[in-house]
Amino acid sequence: WMHNGYLTVEGDKMSKSLGNYYTGHDLLKEVPGEAIRLSLLAGQYRQPLDFSKHALKQAKAQLDRLYGALRPLADIEAASEDPPAELLAALEDDLNTPLALTQMHDLASRLNKSTDAAEQARLKGRMLAGGAILGLVQGDPEAWFQSMPQDEGGLSPAEIENLIARRKAARSDRDFAEADRIRAELAGRGVVLEDGPDGTIWRREA
Repeated sequence: WMHNGYLTVEGDKMSKSLGNYYTGHDLLKEVPGEAIRLSLLAGQYRQPLDFSKHALKQAKAQLDRLYGALRPLADIEAASEDPPAELLAALEDDLNTPLALTQMHDLASRLNKSTDAAEQARLKGRMLAGGAILGLVQGDPEAWFQSMPQDEGGLSPAEIENLIARRKAARSDRDFAEADRIRAELAGRGVVLEDGPDGTIWRREA
C-alpha cells in the first residue's frame, strides 16, 4: 500500500461542495499538460500538496528553464546516455521526485555553462534520459517556447515573426524608437525577445 498526502487547492481542502477543483480539460486551456505534470511531481507523494494556479505558473517557468538549456543545442545530437545516477537514486529513495527534479535543474545549469560540444552532447543525452523517466522535456524546445494556451487570443507565430522582421528593418535603418516600440508591443502581448549573435529568438512569457 502507498499512502499519499492530502491534496489541497489554493490552500483549502478540495471539496465538491465548495467547487474548488479544476478539471484537466480546463487546466489545459491555460497551461501545457507538461506543466501540470511537473507541478504534481514537485511534491513528494507522502507529503501534503497544495495545487494552485501559482504553482502551475512556477512549473511552467521551471520547464522554460529546462527547455531553455536545450534550445541552443538543436544542431548537437544527444549522446546515448543513461539517466543520471543521482536522479535514479532519488526515485529509488521512496520516490523522491523533488530531489529528482533538482538533478534535472543541475544538468540544465551545467549545460548552460558548457562550451564544449562533446560535453554538451553527453549532458543533453543525460537530461533527455532523465526527463524520459519523469515524462518531461521530451518535446521540441522551439515548439515549447512558441506554443500558446488553447483559450489565449495571442499573436500567432507568423505574426510574431513578422513583427521581429519589422523590428530588424527598423534597427538597420537606425530607427531605434520604432524598434523599441515593437519590442514593447510584443512584451505587452506576452512575447519576450532575446537578441543574440545568431539573431533574435522569442518565447511566450510564463
